[in-house]
Amino acid sequence: MQLGLLGLGRMGGNMGKRLINGGHRLVVYDSNVESIDALENEGASTASSLVDLLGQLDRPRAVWSMVPSGIPTENTIEVLSNEMETGDIVIDGGNSYYKDSKSRSEMLAKKGIYFLDVGTSGGIWGLNNGYSLTVGGDKNAFNRLEPIFQTLALGPEQGYGYVGPSGAGHFVKMVHNGIEYGLMQAYAEGFELMSSKSEFCLDLSQIADIWRDGSVVRSWLLDLTSMALNEDPGLDGFEAFVEDSGEGRWTLQEAIELAVPIPVIALSLQARFRSRQASPFGPRLLSAMRNRFGGHPVKRRDLSD
Repeated sequence: MQLGLLGLGRMGGNMGKRLINGGHRLVVYDSNVESIDALENEGASTASSLVDLLGQLDRPRAVWSMVPSGIPTENTIEVLSNEMETGDIVIDGGNSYYKDSKSRSEMLAKKGIYFLDVGTSGGIWGLNNGYSLTVGGDKNAFNRLEPIFQTLALGPEQGYGYVGPSGAGHFVKMVHNGIEYGLMQAYAEGFELMSSKSEFCLDLSQIADIWRDGSVVRSWLLDLTSMALNEDPGLDGFEAFVEDSGEGRWTLQEAIELAVPIPVIALSLQARFRSRQASPFGPRLLSAMRNRFGGHPVKRRDLSD
């Protein structure tokens, strides 16, 4: 079937290739000309603007956006809302906040335009392995686009599904990413503990490889951990600096609103905050207090520079 695709970065570009390989007809647009050219070489039709893309689509139209969340998505939805017509479908496959998705759905519904929020997971590996898709919004719109979801997913009956009304798809993806934070932190802590046990001279890449088969902690994240450790056993090419992309914070905010305890996810987010501080104030204050109340020795900073 025919689909307009916006945002051809690492995820969007590979999704476009998978859809083309699956026999779908794409019209694509991105602000990066090289990204457009790459999909044109795969067989996609290209557009010079968002309005041009809409003009090339047969009615009723469907446009899938993979632009970054926040202002870029807001601006894209605004243009689409002014240019699209009753019966058209807008799909947001980025990591938008689910409450924003609910508001966008309500706004578009007033114009007769359907909105689907799709939690998309699979990263750069999705091109070959398929994507995980949780879809929220109008069920009839979902049914119309199901061939698209079937092609993007691992198989025609696995790896995707309609999970509820508008906002549900991105809500589930938000929690998914919060769980991801906790899993990654658990692996990081466990491997750091093993790396600190110098008595045994443990080969961490070997252990990761062993755990990939048969172990109850095996997972795709462990597969990626194994790859990283095989390539750089000491991780000397990495700084201990970890960003967060927002979903972990949203997950924690939701837990506070619902009074649901999520200590693992909360602490994994806090660990990322701490990783970005070279000499955090809190531990320095702890050191100062111990020195003041008990005369405990402290490690002084060199302030001569």
